Amino acid sequence: MSGGPLGLTFLLSFGVAPSVLAQTPAAGQALATEQTPAAVQAPAAGQTPATEQTPATPTGLWDRSNLLGETGGLRPWLGNYGVTFNLQETSEYLNNLSGGAKRGGAYDGLTQFGIVVDTEKALGLPGGTFNVSALQIHGSNLSQRNLLTLQSASGIEADVTTRLWELWYQQSLIGGKVDVKVGQQSLDQEFMVSQFATPFINATFGWPVLPSVDMPAGGPAYPLSSLGVRLCARPSDAWTVMAGVFDGNPAGSDTGDPQQQNRHGTNFNLRGGALFIGEVQYAINQPPANSSGGEATGLPGTYKLGFWYNTQNFADQRFDNTGLSLANPASDGVPANHRGDYSFYAVADQTVWQRGGNSPQSVGVFARVMGAPGDRNLVDLGVNAGVTLKAPIKGRDNDVAGLAVGYAKIGSGAQGLASDTASLTTPGYPSRSAETVVEATYQYQVAPWWQLQADFQYVFRPAGGIPDPGNPSQRVGNEAIVGLRTNIVF
Repeated sequence: MSGGPLGLTFLLSFGVAPSVLAQTPAAGQALATEQTPAAVQAPAAGQTPATEQTPATPTGLWDRSNLLGETGGLRPWLGNYGVTFNLQETSEYLNNLSGGAKRGGAYDGLTQFGIVVDTEKALGLPGGTFNVSALQIHGSNLSQRNLLTLQSASGIEADVTTRLWELWYQQSLIGGKVDVKVGQQSLDQEFMVSQFATPFINATFGWPVLPSVDMPAGGPAYPLSSLGVRLCARPSDAWTVMAGVFDGNPAGSDTGDPQQQNRHGTNFNLRGGALFIGEVQYAINQPPANSSGGEATGLPGTYKLGFWYNTQNFADQRFDNTGLSLANPASDGVPANHRGDYSFYAVADQTVWQRGGNSPQSVGVFARVMGAPGDRNLVDLGVNAGVTLKAPIKGRDNDVAGLAVGYAKIGSGAQGLASDTASLTTPGYPSRSAETVVEATYQYQVAPWWQLQADFQYVFRPAGGIPDPGNPSQRVGNEAIVGLRTNIVF
């Protein structure tokens, strides 16, 4: 960048563009690549005496776990050789009824295909798992087109394309207490995950807004991934420790739309610096691993602490190399550089109530908080919290209702730049503070393979208070968004 106004435009627009990147797909559903259909789990003929066999896999249309069932016997036949294939479609329609850059609705969808191979069954190699998955993303992007939010309205919004997602091999060691995963990985499948946040549609309840906005290309998370190595150790039933090192920029480039730079997910890049990440998990009152282990004596919960560090250079959000504000007409428009970036985070999932007997009814709460330096990050504090109720209506054992809030605080540097702009070049330019989204949702389980979800979101101060493109002296108005999602497992 060669001038102050150009540099200012770049930094202000950068605060909105990454909002669709690196989010967890199909919120509230297990990923297609990691599901294990019941048909595959059924014992092969001759393995279990007839008198001890488990019940047959349901074959009725409304009872089986997949729409296509055993696929003419193909699923159990492949299962005998350790191969599981999965196909899942998520489609949704979202509409902002008020606020935003403009009103209107948009359809978007995601098809996921995956193959998982148990190497012991397939090749005689104990403890190994091979995984490959692909995405077909279609439709349009309401958040990018109408909302201009940092916390995207949907976790599956992304550029239209067909792409490779994950490609990795995992090996279990030391009796299953340690495993190593090597290859192209999406970190939102294991790190920073909140169990009770997954039913919500807004992207921030999957891969949180802070890494999505602050990491290069949004980080190695949906729809992108990075080459790397992840180590997981379970010293006891209560403790789990994970650590990994990955390429720091899954796009492979610092310029342009990251998803277009790695359009088909085949840029196996190792030139984007390094991303180090670690997480410690502590679980309480978990159900026993086997039926003979007794019952948990209290309400289950999981608590996590983690961090990440990226070795790349990061642009200052306010000042240039000479110490002038980027809003100053005398600025050269080139942001000052900071070596490295980092964040610390904590996640808590806790069941707070369970109905006795065989009732599935329960209430769970979650909270997730993470922080990062305010000089080099657009968002320096992200907070999620919410509550979910399973089986909210009698007879609807697999339905889930939930209410949650997401908060993204604009970093000190970006706030200062907005103030400088108002005082130096553009009187009346809106100040920036924080973006808050409140979401209410209901998942209706039509059949084991089919789910419908109604959703309502309200966003306060989109992007923390950026100017309305149609009226730069005013900020983008608060937004009311309604949506309907359907998810089908084939």
